[in-house]
Amino acid sequence: MALLEICCYSLDCAMVAQQSGADRIELCSAPAEGGLTPSAGLLRAARRLVTLPVHPIVRPRGGDFCYDAHSFDIMLDDICQIRDAGFPGVVTGVLTQDGQVDMPRMHRIMAAAGNMAVTFHRAFDVCQFPRQTLSQLGELGVARVLTSGQAASAEKGIALLGELIGIPGTPIIMAGAGVRPSNVRLFVEHGIQEVHSSAGEYVPSVMRYQHQGVSMSADPDADEFRRYRVSASAVASMKEILSGYA
Repeated sequence: MALLEICCYSLDCAMVAQQSGADRIELCSAPAEGGLTPSAGLLRAARRLVTLPVHPIVRPRGGDFCYDAHSFDIMLDDICQIRDAGFPGVVTGVLTQDGQVDMPRMHRIMAAAGNMAVTFHRAFDVCQFPRQTLSQLGELGVARVLTSGQAASAEKGIALLGELIGIPGTPIIMAGAGVRPSNVRLFVEHGIQEVHSSAGEYVPSVMRYQHQGVSMSADPDADEFRRYRVSASAVASMKEILSGYA
């Protein structure tokens, strides 16, 4: 049966994912940025309350995956703290200015990760040479690659995903970006054994008083009176569908 990883941006999301049948959780903050390193408090709460394997992301900022020295030092420190807290895995990745894997830095990341399973995240989807990159990640000992097949969604990138899983001696390919109950069968039918989904939905704020027209976001039109959460029904539906392929 294919494994279902759910991207969670809060403790509540992680608890919902766990209760609804997820197999593993990628723990992040900042959904509008595509996932950033979670806070120390969130990490501690996850260790206390979540029994599923939790793989926190280590990504110090949004945007590209080419970091200055200070940002990279912060990443290494975060990885070491996540390792020492007892998490089984971590999600991260770095590229050079030319869109290739930054091999010297990835060697340092692998050393800092120790026995944790390392997932190379969707930095892969903006690298220049995906097949070469996948082989390099295999040489490093990276456990898996989260990828949409270098397309806007994993469904659109299914051809490259299918090709990548056929390359011997390379990390597990985990399909992610736009994976939902409506298309999750597609990935299993193409031989993909791990899928990643946010299973997300937006729900209205519980606040009765709502002062409109003030944004806390870089997006001036952002609605501050709704929040992102994991849909229990979407997780349960995907798990049920995947169970049919056991």
